[in-house]
Amino acid sequence: MGQAFTISLPSAESAIALAGTQEENLKQIARLTGAGLVLRGQDLMVSGTESQVQQVSKLVRSLEPYWSQGKTITSVDVLTARHALDTRREDELQGLQRDVLARTRRGEDVRAKTFRQRQYIQAIRDHDLTFCIGPAGTGKTYLAAVLAVQALLAGEYERLILTRPAVEAGERLGFLPGDLQQKIDPYLRPLYDALYELVEPEKISSLMERGIIEVAPLAYMRGRTLSHAFVILDEAQNTTPAQMKMALTRLGFRSRMVVTGDVTQTDLPSHQESGLGIALKILQKVEGIAICQLTKADVVRHPLVQRIVAAYENHDV
Repeated sequence: MGQAFTISLPSAESAIALAGTQEENLKQIARLTGAGLVLRGQDLMVSGTESQVQQVSKLVRSLEPYWSQGKTITSVDVLTARHALDTRREDELQGLQRDVLARTRRGEDVRAKTFRQRQYIQAIRDHDLTFCIGPAGTGKTYLAAVLAVQALLAGEYERLILTRPAVEAGERLGFLPGDLQQKIDPYLRPLYDALYELVEPEKISSLMERGIIEVAPLAYMRGRTLSHAFVILDEAQNTTPAQMKMALTRLGFRSRMVVTGDVTQTDLPSHQESGLGIALKILQKVEGIAICQLTKADVVRHPLVQRIVAAYENHDV
């Protein structure tokens, strides 16, 4: 037997936050529960069976920490809340919603969006070496950069080193215009982007000039011992086994390293085995090392990215 129920939201800002852009969140809640949802002003009218109406009520209530403050709610937030309700992890969900890692320069909260992302953050905090494997958009590099910048500014480390192999450049590097730094900058752009979200550009320039923040290709790490440093090795699937071993053995005293990559997206020649894949096999049982796996369910970019990742995974099966 059908039921109708109205949820009155406290403000127009709350209603807008819950609904999402073009009411995407309401459409998603309707798909997840099977209920009918209509937003009129600040009133959300819900129709469906008793079970469907209850599901919507619980889901909306579980998202209250976001919409009550007019904060943006994403499709991942909705899915995480639904997963928490299905698996009776409401307490864990509240902890995830409360745990704000940082605020961007635009004043937006940075927090884990999924349970696996939260486990990844905890792994970085608890281990000197953490591997994180997952597709594009899962926040692998961004979350590590957030924690690294925080630790650097808090004085926990003397240097922040962001590195990735410039394998895509190959022999073509010499044909690019500019000096060496200008030649390699395009390959390090994603690392710069994460920094600029959190720190004023002028401050980054000052920190880089003083050598406190270093953004460099992996080849620059050879022969060095990285002590008192927070090191992020990005796009690690493009390392050779020798490069990976070299990078891991750079770790010095009072240092922390996070290695991120997507083993399905290597740019190495077809005959070359990825150093990341080999490292995961060799090191999976070594004490003191954390290995985290993120999936398409942890993609926090535009909802379309999640569907693109899923479509490619299905095609490869």
